Amino acid sequence: MVDKDRIKAAVREILEAIGEDPDREGLVETPDRVARMYEEIFAGLHMDPRDVVKVFKEENHEEMVMVKDIPLYSICEHHLLPFVGSASVVYLPRKGKVMGLSKLARIVDIVAKKPQLQERLSSQVADIIMEAIDPLGVAVVIEAEHLCMTMRGIKKPGAKTVTSALRGVIKTDSKTRAEVMSLIKGI
Repeated sequence: MVDKDRIKAAVREILEAIGEDPDREGLVETPDRVARMYEEIFAGLHMDPRDVVKVFKEENHEEMVMVKDIPLYSICEHHLLPFVGSASVVYLPRKGKVMGLSKLARIVDIVAKKPQLQERLSSQVADIIMEAIDPLGVAVVIEAEHLCMTMRGIKKPGAKTVTSALRGVIKTDSKTRAEVMSLIKGI
């Protein structure tokens, strides 16, 4: 679990290191607020997304299932700054084995709640779905803005990073992949 006392001490130290007074009125409660925030935004470190999977049997259903534009918030592990965007998750059931729709969003949420790379996030979500329901194929496409590119370094607000993780027939069959991408893009 999260050691909130250590986080509070570290935040206090950071405030002092940047030349701030952690005892001034506006900052007195900041270490505690940051500790509670870290407990929330890094909750995925202490959860297994496989635990939320709920599988249903839908007789002979092998048609595409998509949950599009799932909001996501994560923390870039390189700079500990947020990246914010959305994920679209598509899968093709095998032999009618389907997953609860809300569970797709929960998987994205849990995997995002840790220090993360967008590329890894896409792959982990796809791999968890492949493992959980053995579908014919999976696609996970994430589009996000990284604050490490927006507010520091290159300073390019509005620049989006797009990653995809393709598995099974969605990766190997060009027609299926094209259909998935057109659904995600809304064409």
